Amino acid sequence: MNLEGKVALVTGGGTGIGTAIVERFVKDGAKVCISGRRQEMLDKVAQSLPSGAIATCSGDTSKDKDAARMVETTVSFGGKIDVLVNNAAISTDGSVADVDPELFRETIAINLIGPFLLMRATIPHMIENGGGSIINIASVGGKRCLPFMPAYCSSKAGLIMLTKQTALDYGSKNIRCNAVCPGGIKTAMVEQEFGQFGKMLGIEPEEYFEVISESLPLKRFGEPSEIAGICTYLASDDASFTTGAAMLVDAGTAIVDVVGASISASLRKGGIV
Repeated sequence: MNLEGKVALVTGGGTGIGTAIVERFVKDGAKVCISGRRQEMLDKVAQSLPSGAIATCSGDTSKDKDAARMVETTVSFGGKIDVLVNNAAISTDGSVADVDPELFRETIAINLIGPFLLMRATIPHMIENGGGSIINIASVGGKRCLPFMPAYCSSKAGLIMLTKQTALDYGSKNIRCNAVCPGGIKTAMVEQEFGQFGKMLGIEPEEYFEVISESLPLKRFGEPSEIAGICTYLASDDASFTTGAAMLVDAGTAIVDVVGASISASLRKGGIV
């Protein structure tokens, strides 16, 4: 999966999955512009990678002018834009009756409107360049509901549909658009949040990960690098016939029936299986 000569923009590239994607893209030969709201995090990633391979552009993807500036910075840096990875996102808890309306709006703005603005600014450059690949980082939560996360799940479901619509409308221009739907990934944010849950139950964070992974076919959470590998494939010419897909990278989460998993857990707890 060679990315030699390709130029990419990765939003939310200063942490977690975004950083893993940037590192893999550079390793596979791409030049990458990374964006995010905290310049210090972008600088830290840039300083860890070969000189000349990385440009940075801080800003808020949900703002029209910032999104346009990110794309223009990428084109100025690399002379074109072959790949766009919409990774920047936030997670919001709270049921429909409890979540703050402004927080709901912010979640939709960053997770759905942001990718729309980036695609809107990128597509004309890709058409001029003869094509390109857009990769939207969605979630298993865009396909199945997660408890008390209506804003997040709605935004990711919308992103999956936006992905399919873009693939349909711009396939004739040789622009491919695909979504990646991660399940549980061990980012610093997830480890901190789940570590707090573990403390509530009186167990160590790693043990808590094992408990909640018990019903998954692969019995574990994923690493950010495992999402980066899928993104490298979608960015590369090896994926030239792949568009409109919403790829689950979730340890089999989406194939597990919640009732069956509960029955299995209860039987194991009782020593029956």
